[in-house]
Amino acid sequence: AKHGMTNVGYWTPTEGPLAQNTLIYILAYPNREAAKKSWDDFRNDPEWKKVREASEAGGKIVSRVDSIYMGPTDYSLMK
Repeated sequence: AKHGMTNVGYWTPTEGPLAQNTLIYILAYPNREAAKKSWDDFRNDPEWKKVREASEAGGKIVSRVDSIYMGPTDYSLMK
């Protein structure tokens, strides 16, 4: 991963009011500090800035981002 972000998976709701315009994804990091550095590096990446600008030429495509840090339970297969 270019900026230290490990993709776990991507989902879209199959029903409900947000089903047509919601993307849910999980990224993995070794710790919160690594996550912060990854996002800072990503936001400052000239290639990302260029792609974001092109994708928003007709208007913003993201209205809201919710970010939640999680840790595995004792019984989780992913630790």
